[in-house]
Amino acid sequence: MYFVYILQSEKNKSLYIGYTENIFKRFKEHNEGKSKSTKPFKPYNLIFYEAFLNQKDAKAREEYFKSGWGFRSIKKMLKNYLGQGK
Repeated sequence: MYFVYILQSEKNKSLYIGYTENIFKRFKEHNEGKSKSTKPFKPYNLIFYEAFLNQKDAKAREEYFKSGWGFRSIKKMLKNYLGQGK
């Protein structure tokens, strides 16, 4: 299985989107500062994830979420969680 996940920084509320085979290991690595791109904004909360049977589909979903339309979709899905209640 492959997972697309979204983390939210407790420090500045920014979002991070990624994909992995081992979501729990990867989440732990982000919070331990083992990723250069997320280290300055740790700790993180795992706020969303989806599971896929193959890497190709997970990578495509990650790329979609990182696109303009995908990021807007994320904000719509998570509007109550993110405190943007409109």
